[in-house]
Amino acid sequence: MNKKFAAAAVAATGLALSACSPDTSTTSDAEQTSLNLLAASSTRVINDELEKRASEFDTPVDLEFQNGGSSDLVNKLSEGAPADLLLTASKKTMDKAINDGTVKDPKVLATNVMVMVVPKGNPGNIHSIEDLQNEDRFVICDPQVPCGDISSQIIEENNLDVKPASQEQQVADVLGKVVSGEANAGWVYSTDAAAAGDDVEVIEIPDADKFANQILGAVSAEAEHPEEAQKVLDLLADDFDKTWEEYGFNPAD
Repeated sequence: MNKKFAAAAVAATGLALSACSPDTSTTSDAEQTSLNLLAASSTRVINDELEKRASEFDTPVDLEFQNGGSSDLVNKLSEGAPADLLLTASKKTMDKAINDGTVKDPKVLATNVMVMVVPKGNPGNIHSIEDLQNEDRFVICDPQVPCGDISSQIIEENNLDVKPASQEQQVADVLGKVVSGEANAGWVYSTDAAAAGDDVEVIEIPDADKFANQILGAVSAEAEHPEEAQKVLDLLADDFDKTWEEYGFNPAD
């Protein structure tokens, strides 16, 4: 056989076999489901681990997060924002979503408590909540969001006469102002303080444990992928204790 002809025949055979053989080197997009999560700002610290765990499902799930204040997220869901799963930082905001008809059958996933943080070095010389009565650079969350609602209750419980310099729409913004030095003190969740590490110093708030908030999750009534969303919710409720604890939450029983 002519050598050139033989080489061409071999090449052609190879191409034919290649065309007939399935490509198993990568997972096709059709085999991966994308879910939209509307998630409370305080839960942003678990995003990476949750995304990793969901990608390891038998049929991988890709998570797209929108973190923000719980009340804002509930309102967005009510206005038709696409979402498969809702995570809120209080029962009050989740109850509103239930009343709106946008979710059902929520699960309590974890709890969290409020602490005070000051910038590294404590430039305002603040050592207790009593020092806030003469402090004009103190920030908390707006009462319309869970972290602000809890802050208001704690202020009342401790009979504090304080006037915050600002009230933020999410706890991440309170933390940001303290870390940057724009504020001398702020009230955030213990999980946010843990995430900030050495950028802040933590001061306990008396009776804060009386007002521990709940992290709740529920599948959206209009979820595009309800079965996969339920699977992620079940993961958070039943097989995520180590991660909740790692980031300062207390897993629900």
